[in-house]
Amino acid sequence: MNTLNLTWFWLLSSLCSAAPSLSGTTVRASTGYHTGRINDKYNDVREFLNVPYGQSTAGENRFMPPKPVGLSSDHFDSTRYVKACPQYVSAIPSIWSEQIPQYLQYSGTENHTAGQSAIFTTENCLKLAIWTPANAAPDSNLPVALFWTGGGFQSNGILVPGQLPGRWVSRSQSHIVVTTNYRMNIMGFPNAAGLYEQNLGLLDQRLSLKWVRDNIRAFGGDPSRIMIWGQSAGAASVDYHNYAFYNDPIAHAFFAQSGSCISFGPGGDWDHTNFTFVARNLGCDHPKDAAMELQCMQSLPYHDIINFMGQYSDNGTLLDVKQPGLDFGPIADERIVFSNYTARYQADMVTKAPIVYSSVYSSAANEGGTLSSYPVNHLQRGPSQADANAVTERILCGASNSSILRDSIGLRTYRYQYAGNWTNQNPLPWMGAYHSSDLVMIFGTYTTGVGPVQEPLEVTTSETMEDYVLSFLSDPYNGPPSMGWMPFDTSAANGGTMLRFGAGGQAAQNVSANNVEAVCFGTGPYNPFPGI
Repeated sequence: MNTLNLTWFWLLSSLCSAAPSLSGTTVRASTGYHTGRINDKYNDVREFLNVPYGQSTAGENRFMPPKPVGLSSDHFDSTRYVKACPQYVSAIPSIWSEQIPQYLQYSGTENHTAGQSAIFTTENCLKLAIWTPANAAPDSNLPVALFWTGGGFQSNGILVPGQLPGRWVSRSQSHIVVTTNYRMNIMGFPNAAGLYEQNLGLLDQRLSLKWVRDNIRAFGGDPSRIMIWGQSAGAASVDYHNYAFYNDPIAHAFFAQSGSCISFGPGGDWDHTNFTFVARNLGCDHPKDAAMELQCMQSLPYHDIINFMGQYSDNGTLLDVKQPGLDFGPIADERIVFSNYTARYQADMVTKAPIVYSSVYSSAANEGGTLSSYPVNHLQRGPSQADANAVTERILCGASNSSILRDSIGLRTYRYQYAGNWTNQNPLPWMGAYHSSDLVMIFGTYTTGVGPVQEPLEVTTSETMEDYVLSFLSDPYNGPPSMGWMPFDTSAANGGTMLRFGAGGQAAQNVSANNVEAVCFGTGPYNPFPGI
């Protein structure tokens, strides 16, 4: 055998008998060996970008609760990003596709207004990605932030440029970040007559949390210190788990960034008409046999389902505004999603772990600006401030009510409002601190905007926000107060305090909740540009 063949034989033998000490980028989890890589920008950060936590959701697993991956000694290449779960790329131009695509799932060569099922997707998508300090070891016991992305329960995934935590993990060297794919739209929330479980995307998230609990120690994490964290729809997801699994939360801390279940509310298609409408238009017309309808839908190419759903919805905006809409999102099943959350508090059926609410649709002071409906040819002018405020206020008050309910039964809650307004992040002058703009501050990806950082306070604010969140992640009871971030207290004269980030020339300051939320109690208007 020549030297080259001997070398190749040795390499294959080494991989087949890999042990945890083989390499700093190969880790042995209960579900297999995972080989990651060193981050290409931060050489003190390891990343594992394609780690299965659930089986493929194709075929007979489509529209079904997720199945965990089993115990295994297989080797997995985790050096490349996993594809996203099935989703649609709308043909309708938006502020997101036109101006701030760093908040959207990477779409490869696909145009941001393609009007088709996203090509960078797969039904074998129940995967997660892990970022750790490069020297993390099984005895490092680092706290873990498990992130569930937003996207209105319709789109997004792991590979979102503004949601890659390499810089933050490099800077702290004292925590781990995990981000996940989960099923969305009709694939994750089908609400089909032939199904018992409808909130499949939320069950995917729960399964990802279990995998992290069972395996994160091998990557250097502490399974007793997991914070579940989500933004927008991901934040509502965090809050759904806050109630659904109150007897076994797994997580020791919750971070609902710009969302809550009270604000979002459950869907209302109690007759399963949306799923049946899609099925009938795709040739699965079984009006009297829900099982046959479901089986037929499981047999179709998923791109056909996504294309019909998305193109129908686009048509309702672009051509026929009177067309009835389609809705595929969480629905109250009274097991995972509930119809009355006030009653859950009164029955003490809520997780006791501390939570951060970053003011739903007001963690960014002008979040309603990018969520209001207005013609794309009005981008330079933007929506009316009254319309923007209406969106902000509607969901801000949901967060306020959640905080008050928690305080009424003695549960620890922290609040913050983000108000940063930075030139490189705001391509249009009216945007202010818009929905999602605090994400890049915590992930440390604020340089993904439209130009170079021009204000030192932007960097300081980002690092300050990271430090506060890390204090909560590490020790949700003692960490924030040690930094001056006090628990929300409605009995205080000012209605309680919250942190405000990035306004008035300061990275962080304490402000009165009464001043921020006066509109919720009829005692004043909402100010979308505080201290600016």
